[in-house]
Amino acid sequence: MNPDPSSPMRVEHDAFGEVLVPADALWGANTQRAVDAFAVSGIRTSDRPDLVVALAQVKVAAARANLACGVLSAEHAQLIDDAGSQIAAGQHHHHFPIDIVQGGGGTATNLNMNEVIANLASRRVGEPLGSHRPLHPIDHVNRSQSTNDVYPTALSLAVRMAGART
Repeated sequence: MNPDPSSPMRVEHDAFGEVLVPADALWGANTQRAVDAFAVSGIRTSDRPDLVVALAQVKVAAARANLACGVLSAEHAQLIDDAGSQIAAGQHHHHFPIDIVQGGGGTATNLNMNEVIANLASRRVGEPLGSHRPLHPIDHVNRSQSTNDVYPTALSLAVRMAGART
């Protein structure tokens, strides 16, 4: 899913340089690079809503734990909680465009969630998308977390959600 060159775009930066991202996308540079690199199955993360919901729930739980441990401010924890709760309630799922088959054991999907939450917070406080203000996707949203913990936990929750409906 390469960006449509006729659509409005914004320039984001990461460790690899500049990347064009659709102007209204809540994802950022890491997600766009993953979209471009992992066009494998045609099944996007957004096609698996239980996984998106579960991953958002993990991010909310981590923010609450980080607040309780004193390693995340109340303001940042609340912004993560609010954005993650919106996603867990079924909003913004179309902002999870990464192919479900990907390298890295879920790293790209974890980064996608971090970027969406950070950009929802930016939008809420009137900052531009991609500004990493007031939340940085790694420094705040992913604080005290490893993809090796977050992704398997989210997968387990998603399987339980799906099983509860059968």
